[in-house]
Amino acid sequence: MKITDPRALSHLTAFYHLKELPLIHTLDKLLKAIDEEDEDWSELYCRAFFLLAREGQLSLGDCIADHLRYDESPYALAVAKAQASPLLIQAAAHDLARLESLLALDWAGLCRSVSPALPLWERGSLPSAEELNDFYRRSGCGQFARYKAFVWQDGSLIPVKEPDCIPPEEMLGYQRQREQVASNTRAMLAGHRVNNMLLYGVSGTGKSATVKSLLNLEGMENLRLIEVDKSDLAGIPELVRMLGHQPQKFILFIDDLAFDKDDRNYSLLKTILEGGVEPRPANVAVYATSNRRHLVRETFSDRLGDEIDATETIQEKTSLSERFGLRVIYHELTKPQFLDMIRELAQIRQVPIDQNVLMSLAVRWDARNPNRTPRSAVQFIDSLVAM
Repeated sequence: MKITDPRALSHLTAFYHLKELPLIHTLDKLLKAIDEEDEDWSELYCRAFFLLAREGQLSLGDCIADHLRYDESPYALAVAKAQASPLLIQAAAHDLARLESLLALDWAGLCRSVSPALPLWERGSLPSAEELNDFYRRSGCGQFARYKAFVWQDGSLIPVKEPDCIPPEEMLGYQRQREQVASNTRAMLAGHRVNNMLLYGVSGTGKSATVKSLLNLEGMENLRLIEVDKSDLAGIPELVRMLGHQPQKFILFIDDLAFDKDDRNYSLLKTILEGGVEPRPANVAVYATSNRRHLVRETFSDRLGDEIDATETIQEKTSLSERFGLRVIYHELTKPQFLDMIRELAQIRQVPIDQNVLMSLAVRWDARNPNRTPRSAVQFIDSLVAM
């Protein structure tokens, strides 16, 4: 069988990066082998099928479409920044036509001509040029278009495929605090420069869950969450520079933030919060959680030390939290609030237990456990399931 254009994949230009994929490289060789009536082309087909399955796909078109949407390419970046030239747009259109010709081949007939036992991949489909360009303008490209959560570690971004986000319906209590966090975030998504936020208070009250659950809220589709460990603060200026030109909005999330008295990382955080020579981009904000109002631990010996300017040093350390424009406090629940939360959680989890028995057990749990928090409420419900 003669292929209309056996070198279709060899001549990709705007999407040249696809040729570096093992799947596309194998398909390129496969087209040429079929055109030259090489009897060994079925071996290349089997390899292509294996590479397709290894990418978690059985649809050739859908697999290529994913790479078109999410891989970084000069064309995708240019469209996202509204800088694509007519020549580049034309080259992309030609590439899409070449890829469509690949899908249009009678793969079923080709496979039957060699062996009916050959597995057949699904054809799938490719986005049109208009659909692809609209995606780039709306979502950009690369890892920020594909993933919503990341971990910043040792100067690298590690995507989190399945973020640990509690569904909104399971976020119990602290409605006012959660709305403050959501409102600030929505303002950033609307294009406004917003305050950095510090969520502090009793452990187990859902401070971290509040931040992570933002990814599940309606209207937050363009939000990305990047978790940063305190030990990696030195790399944040580099990270912020990288994020400033992206179309998405970013929260740099520092969980359980606190510094020992000799930890100089708090000076790095001050610079990040207040900005240096480079201003913080409007699409980036820092959200931190802590169990402490004052983020730098202070001892009585610090106050009685022999430093001449000890008072100024103490003020410098204790004022770090004031550099967050918004500070949201999470108090421990009252007993009625705690019991109401248990009642609501039991209903959500559909725990089959009489309400009077539930409340009796909850009161006993409350007497034996020191904190009235959502975490303690969840632990209580889990203990019922295990009974």
